[in-house]
Amino acid sequence: MPEAFRTNPRSARRTKRLRERGGSAPLPRFSYAFSETTRLSAVERSYRAGDPAFSVSPLQAAPRVIRFPGSAPTQRFIFRKNWRGMVLGEEPKGLTPGCPEPSDNLLKTQRRILPMLSASGKSPDWGITNDHGTLRHVLLGRPDHFRWVEAGPLIGRTLANADRTGVRFDLKLAMAQHAEMVSIYEENGVNCHYLESDPVLHRNFFARDSSAMTPWGALICHMQLKVRRADHVSAIRFHQLNGIPIWNYATAGHFEGGDFNIIEPGRVLIGYSGERSEKEGAEQVARLVEAEGWEALTAPISREFVHMDGLIVPLADKLAVACVDAMEPWLVETVRGWGIELVDVGYAEARNLGVNLVALGNGKVLSMAGARDLNERMRAMGFEVYDPDMSMFTLGGGGVHCLCQALKRDDV
Repeated sequence: MPEAFRTNPRSARRTKRLRERGGSAPLPRFSYAFSETTRLSAVERSYRAGDPAFSVSPLQAAPRVIRFPGSAPTQRFIFRKNWRGMVLGEEPKGLTPGCPEPSDNLLKTQRRILPMLSASGKSPDWGITNDHGTLRHVLLGRPDHFRWVEAGPLIGRTLANADRTGVRFDLKLAMAQHAEMVSIYEENGVNCHYLESDPVLHRNFFARDSSAMTPWGALICHMQLKVRRADHVSAIRFHQLNGIPIWNYATAGHFEGGDFNIIEPGRVLIGYSGERSEKEGAEQVARLVEAEGWEALTAPISREFVHMDGLIVPLADKLAVACVDAMEPWLVETVRGWGIELVDVGYAEARNLGVNLVALGNGKVLSMAGARDLNERMRAMGFEVYDPDMSMFTLGGGGVHCLCQALKRDDV
């Protein structure tokens, strides 16, 4: 059993004596023997810090009795499973006599920390069958610890030319730009959820890459960059804590979520450049998709564009934006053969992440100020285009599509 959930032996003995005498004993308190590597959830930290909102310990809310080999039945507390069970609206199972009921303040705290709880107390459905239907839930991060470091060709170009261009990183500006992006999501009724900010995983707010949402649950990815190699930890924690099923894991080589592109229902484009996603990882993910009955097509891409979502992104039904000049001719022919019309984005605009937009659904698009030509063309086509300045991020290696992971879209 993890030391993080070890019952205080003294309290356990006291409780046993009281029960033997026929009394109703309160649930024992806990001694937390956390190692340095154990990470606490926001709920656990708040309780340990004495947050008055917690009138009972979250660990007290749903105990279970587990028999370990060679020992008597022992009261053990599995935090995430039972706490999530309550969040999903289930009655706690197997409460020990004397265990206090969760207070109103505690339930309010659940909703504050885990905002995915719907008004009915039930978790919404998760999974996407497309990348252009109305966006309902989106996974983001918080760029609290963002800084420019060598992390691939996009930011490498920024840093290499900084003495000539004069561009400098500004965290306050980055935070303001991110906040404006969030406000656009919220204005359009999108529920925003966040990966936990971490000074070590200081680029995990690029939420696209550590996981990928599918119709069957989340795919947990295996990132190659040293500065992002452990980003999957925050993705796994997020999905487990919020009751979102993990469908599978990329293990046969590196693979990143930006290369998982649901071009239309039933079809996925899967890219690899070798520098981020690798062929072995891409082919493994393709086989997993095909086993579910969908079509998956793998294709090599130029390292300059990092991921497939730097080359092509769905915009609407049978419509996508793409940098045709940077795609392999056979791939362009294949996509057009599927009946998908391509809005061609110029090479210069695409290499600065012009393609990396987010379809919000209902004829609305979240683009960026740098994609001027594309934005004008989309408006001429009848789309409502939001184009915030995201320069701290595009210069730093990613656009608005890189910054998000769709958790739930309407089917089309």
